[in-house]
Formats: sequence, C-alpha cells, structure tokens
Amino acid sequence: MTNYREILRLRSLGLNNSQIAQSSGISRPTVIAAVQRATVLGLDWRAAENLSDKELAEKLSPDGGVKAGYKMPDYEQVHRELARPGVTQELLWMEYSEKCRLAGEIPYQLTQFKTHYRAYVAKTKATMHIQRKPGELMEVDWAGQTAHLVDPDTGEVLDAYLFVTALPYSGYAYAEAFLTQKQEAWIIAHINAFNYYGGVARILVPDNLKTGVIKHTRSEIQLNRTYQELAEHYGTAVIPTRVYTPKDKATVEGTVGNVSTFILAAIRNQTCFSLKELNDVIREKLRAFNHRPFQKKEGNRATWFAEERTFLIPLPRNTFEMAIWKKATVAFNYHVNVDEHYYSVPFDYIKRIVNVRLTRNIVEVFFENTRLCSHTRLYGRDLYSTRDEHMPPNHQQYVQWNGDRFRKWAEKIGPNTTAVVESILTGYKVEQQGYRACMALLKLSDKHTPERLESACAKALRYTPRPSYKSIQTILKSGIDKVDEPKSGAPSGFGFTRGAGYYKKGDGK
Repeated sequence: MTNYREILRLRSLGLNNSQIAQSSGISRPTVIAAVQRATVLGLDWRAAENLSDKELAEKLSPDGGVKAGYKMPDYEQVHRELARPGVTQELLWMEYSEKCRLAGEIPYQLTQFKTHYRAYVAKTKATMHIQRKPGELMEVDWAGQTAHLVDPDTGEVLDAYLFVTALPYSGYAYAEAFLTQKQEAWIIAHINAFNYYGGVARILVPDNLKTGVIKHTRSEIQLNRTYQELAEHYGTAVIPTRVYTPKDKATVEGTVGNVSTFILAAIRNQTCFSLKELNDVIREKLRAFNHRPFQKKEGNRATWFAEERTFLIPLPRNTFEMAIWKKATVAFNYHVNVDEHYYSVPFDYIKRIVNVRLTRNIVEVFFENTRLCSHTRLYGRDLYSTRDEHMPPNHQQYVQWNGDRFRKWAEKIGPNTTAVVESILTGYKVEQQGYRACMALLKLSDKHTPERLESACAKALRYTPRPSYKSIQTILKSGIDKVDEPKSGAPSGFGFTRGAGYYKKGDGK
C-alpha cells in the first residue's frame, strides 16, 4: 500500500514531487495524483494525523488503496479488427490506451494486452493467428493436369492448360483454360481473374515461371517487364514464392489439387470442340466448387468472398493493354526494325541498342529507361514511320519535299527525266531515301540545260531501266548527250564499219 502519510509529510517540508518520489520510493505520477487530490480535499499532513492509514488511502486514492483496476479491452472487436488489412495488435493497443487515457482509466501494457488476447482466443476457439487477411493475397499457378479438346477439322486431341487463382482468406477460386502457357496467356488470365473477382488483391503470389519472374535469388527479384507493368497498372505488388518452397503458396497448391479433382475429373468424359466451349463448362463447375459447403467451418467460399470482396483494390477505369518488349539497334538511317517495319529514332542514338515496347496500337522506344519517342504501330509490309525532328539537320531541308513534287518538277523537263525520277523514288524501301538523289538530279538542269538533262536521261535509259544520278552526271560531263544517235542502217559515228567485201577472202583474187 502506498504511504500517503509520508507523501504529505515530505510535502509539508517543501520537497518537490520528484524529491518526494525519490525519498519514499514511490513513482512520481503516484505522488502527483496524491498531492493533487489532497489539495482538492484541503487535507495536509497535520489533518492526516487524525486519520488511519486506510481512511487516508480511501481519500487520496480513487480505488481506496487497493491495487489499481485495469480496463479490459473488448477482445471480440479486437479480433474483428485484426482481420482488416494493415491492422496489427500494436495499433489496436495504442488506440485502446488512448481511449483509456481520455476516460481516466488504466490500460494494460502491450505484453498483457497480447496475453489476454491469446486467452480470449483459446476460450472462444477463435482463429488465433490470422494467416491471411481479406483482400491481402491472390495466389496464382498453372495446374499440373491438363484438360482436352478436339479439333473439329482434324479430330486431333489438343491439350488445354488450366490457370488457377485463389484468395487465401475465403478460398474463392478462379480457373480458365488456355492452349499455351506463354506470356500472352499468362497476362490475359490475370486480367480475366481480376474482372471475375471484381477487384485486385494487394499482393500477387506467383510461382517462378519465366512468364512472370526472370530472376529470383536471395538478394534480387527481377520480374518480367510486362508482368511488372500489369502489377503497376492494377496497383498491386508481386512477391514470388521462394524457390523450392511450395508452402509459400499453400492455398493455391491445395486449390489446384481440389480444382483438378472437382473440375477436370468431372469433365474427363465430356468432349469439347472449342476453347470457349471448354471454358463455359469449366465456369459452370467452378461456380459449384465455390458454393460447396466447408467441412470444418460454416458457409462456403462464395459467402466468405462476399465479405472479402469489399477489401479488394477497385479495378482501374481502363483494362490493361498488354505490351511486348524487344531489343533493337538504331540503324544508320536512324530507324529501328520492328517486325519488318521501320520507326525513326533521334539520329543521336544511331548504333545504340534500345528497348522497344509494342502494344496493339503504339510503338514506344526507350533508351536506359528514358522514353525517346512513340509511333502509331504500322501493319503491312516494309512500312516506314519517320518523324522530321529525328532527322539530322542536313536531311531536314528535304522534309518539305515529297515524291509528287519531284515528279511534277520532272514532268516540266520531259518524259525521260520523269522516268528516271520515278525509278529513283521506287528504288528505295522508303521513298524519302531517294529525295536527295532526285534533288541532285533535277538541279543538273540549272548547271546544264533542261534540254540536255532530258537528253542525258534518254541516253541513260537506253542502257538501263534504272539509271543512277551518277551515270547521268557522267553523261552530261562527257557531252555524250550531244552526240546524235545513228539512224537505222546508217554507219555509226564511232570507228569504222567493214563491208561484206572485206570478208571475201580466199576467192582467188
């Protein structure tokens, strides 16, 4: 029992609260509370002489000198709150302590708070340690067993791989069949699963498949880039299981086995002729699986999921658009080749290795995680997409020109010049690559005359259907364009022609 009489005596001697606590071996808060209450009651050391120790304690201590009574937490509410994401016992203890302080009550310390909670769990047979909280995890995997469908044209039996996900808190499952386990199927399966659940768990737990995880060591986890983009788009995180540690993903491992038994075994004798037909059957069996009653607790997966669904992250406004990443080297013509189409890149990056991101409609080029440019994706054969600002300065002077303008300019000179310009423009994979040669060719009409250029083009076309700028320039420099062509049957202006009499030897003359 606290010696309140000594507290009053030492107070009458003029000692402060800290000195009284140190002298009497009592905590300073206890001294402060006793002195404050004595002041309110107008009780000093002299007046206390007429009171017994018990009477004095009843006056200066709210509990009458008996051991302080602690406020017992509402552990039923504590247990419910622990199911919410991010809620811990430490957080609930801090809230409980603050509530007690405001009400003038004494809270338990954290250790006792946890001890009483364990006792509550044992007494009520509640789930003491909640392994999984609602909306926290979604575990994903490919089932080991395969489904089958029949090709209606060839009769060939095709394997269909079953993608399975499960939410550990409720056990609610999703399953879908695909013809491959490649990345596209992996990403589409996740998107369909999110739509099926109507939300996204805060953490995805996949196995270490290459479609999802590129590298997983003790010190580093490197996700597939498209899979990482999927996680970022839906606001979730990917934490793969540890290598060779299936217990990290025990829920989905168990669900995979249950789904394989409940669904695949149930449809083993059923023939499907398309993937859609097979998935319709799987969806029907999946519904029955999720509504099957639990054996050891009340309800089923669907009823538990109805509670868990509110804890899922809402779906974003736009569905994730899958992208494919490729590496490419910027060529000397400042374009990258992607699926036999060509997209321009700033000329400063010639010979650099860049990363190219392809979606259905957009092509983006990155260098060291910096986005350089984007283009509308091309469809067809050997097409070019060129941005003016990507060209070197000496190329940009030809930007205002196009094939039609060169053709019209050539037409003013003559049909042979037009034919040469056409052959130059069509001789390159991309028309723009021929602009420089066309410009140089047509400029020859300034140095020489349009008539001579037309004549030189005519002369060159007699030798080849695709004359070059260099060949025509040579003709003009040598003046060959000025030499008239011999008429049919007439002697050539070059050298001499031997007649038939020259070859009449041995005739006796």
